[in-house]
Amino acid sequence: MANTEQEVLAGLAEIVAEETGLDAADVALEKSFTDDLDIDSLSMMTIVTHAEDKFGVRIPDEEVKNLATVGDAVSYIKGAQD
Repeated sequence: MANTEQEVLAGLAEIVAEETGLDAADVALEKSFTDDLDIDSLSMMTIVTHAEDKFGVRIPDEEVKNLATVGDAVSYIKGAQD
């Protein structure tokens, strides 16, 4: 079953918080993974792996580089679920 945008955002925020120690409330659609959330490439790959497991989607490596913001990731995950 596909999740709503809000459900994907909440789940992704939880994953980011667990991986980085950031407050999940700081993870918003407009936030940049690198500039705003200071997530490095290794942490990003861990986040992607957890998101794939949590949401039942596949995010190919070549797509990860296009996920600049939290909103990009939420949109990708939603599209992959539909």
